[in-house]
Amino acid sequence: MSATAERLRVDPVTLEVIRHGIISIADQIDANMTRTAYSAYIYEYKDYAVGLSGPDGELLAQSTGAMPVFVADSIGMAVRDGLATYGKERLRHGDVVLCNHAAIQGQHLNNTVMYTPIYAGPQREELIGFFAINAHWFDIGGMTVGSLSMKARDIFMEGLQLRTVKLWSAGEPVEEMYRIIENNTRFPLEVMGDIGAQLAGCLLGRDLTARVADKYGVPTYLSAVATILDQTEAAAREKIRAIPDGTYEAESFLDDDGAGLQNIPIKVRVIVAGNDLTVDFSEMADEVPGSINSGRYGGGRTVARVAFKYLIATDEPANEGMFRPIKLILPDGKLISAKPTAPMSNYSFPFPTIIDTFIKALEHALPARVTGAHFGTFSSLRFIGKNPDGSPFQCYDSGHGGWGACATHDGAGPFRTMAHGDTRIIPVELQESMYPYRLEEFSLREDSGGAGTYRGGMGFRKRYRVLADCTLNTNYERLRCPPWGVLGGGPAKPGRCIVRRKDGREEVASKVEGYPLEAGDSVIIETGGGGGYGDPDGRSLDAIALDLKRGYITPEAAARDYGVNVAADGAVTR
Repeated sequence: MSATAERLRVDPVTLEVIRHGIISIADQIDANMTRTAYSAYIYEYKDYAVGLSGPDGELLAQSTGAMPVFVADSIGMAVRDGLATYGKERLRHGDVVLCNHAAIQGQHLNNTVMYTPIYAGPQREELIGFFAINAHWFDIGGMTVGSLSMKARDIFMEGLQLRTVKLWSAGEPVEEMYRIIENNTRFPLEVMGDIGAQLAGCLLGRDLTARVADKYGVPTYLSAVATILDQTEAAAREKIRAIPDGTYEAESFLDDDGAGLQNIPIKVRVIVAGNDLTVDFSEMADEVPGSINSGRYGGGRTVARVAFKYLIATDEPANEGMFRPIKLILPDGKLISAKPTAPMSNYSFPFPTIIDTFIKALEHALPARVTGAHFGTFSSLRFIGKNPDGSPFQCYDSGHGGWGACATHDGAGPFRTMAHGDTRIIPVELQESMYPYRLEEFSLREDSGGAGTYRGGMGFRKRYRVLADCTLNTNYERLRCPPWGVLGGGPAKPGRCIVRRKDGREEVASKVEGYPLEAGDSVIIETGGGGGYGDPDGRSLDAIALDLKRGYITPEAAARDYGVNVAADGAVTR
């Protein structure tokens, strides 16, 4: 809210119209991005987020299908760096600014925030905020196709850094910036096309938001958004107040950093005192040689906010008010507060495990809300090669897996991780039309969910038949730290990736880069399930029988995990 504006009392109807209006604008721009982007990374997988900030960079609204790790709070950080760099007096109507810099964003360089100032009022004299889109650019240079490499050892090996530079100035494109970007990517058509979609989204979002402010008047609009933040803060504090005061802890670990460091500790301490909640990461692993580091704001603060929103404040809109009650203890130099020169291309790989560990810490404080751990790894794979004309291709496909069970129902899934939100599976037909492989199997993975009174969600199985020579990159985590259950629930199966050579030999390839494939080889991915909730002895025979009928579990697993007998006709007894 402008320092010169006096807070007005906004009538309830107008307040609700503005509250839902700014979210609907973000959702409209989200839909436009899907319709206009060039790369499947954006229009199918939806690796982007749309957000609206206030004049000081505070998050006011986000699209409802947004990537959580983008809006909490890479958008705000980019805007605040722009304000520090230019000052409000040098940000004009028609400016469009880019930022992906590791010192600001603290994430991989592909994640590039584009934003534009919003001016409203009769003469467009009042800065009321910024409209922003953070999108994953398909390739931004660096040492490998797609710019994501486990072999990178500093940020400079990972691509082009843009720290708060104008793509447009006062309504005119900055041609030099377009040339720089176009000549620093292996996929100029896709990247420049996605930039066009991002630009159109920012400008339309700007105009629609200004229209709302002009309709009700700038003082009313600013007072309304300030009230919305205060109301959301109050709701979040009420949720925290319902948690018993105390200090809650949990720990887990990552398999490795991709550079040889093994068993990386993940430790989370949650301190509840009245209506304040502190997330203490002081015993988190230190910065590592591999590229799974992140910066303080794109890493530690982001993951604390996502975990808090997921477990504690699920019903409220995500905005800056939601996160005001959260305090953070995070020394410099940790895995999630690394220095700006640290390699970060795979920055978000630890996030799902950290979120799971946050939830586990509150297992006994919030037994009605906690869930078993979800599959907790990106389970990603990329096929990289050359087209017949010699141009490069890369196909990114993601592993969706099982989520943990809770106190009222079985786990969901297969879905993407909690760090991803609504990112989607790219349709099989599209993949096969664009890339040289065929998908020969796509099925649920039996016995993948953890046993419990409520069973964990299931992973899936995919089998690709490669039609041309190429290379494979994969990243499977938590093989040694499987998704755990809570309150007596059993663990889930972790994921894995197998390469089956055309001569029948099989090789494990769960975490590889540049792994050679020949035409006729097969790649089989199996994603992990979610942890169970409650003692497996509490699961009803009817539920076990239904799982057997649907093929979710095998008779062997039913006997082992639930202690039941399965007759030839499918009848289940204890």
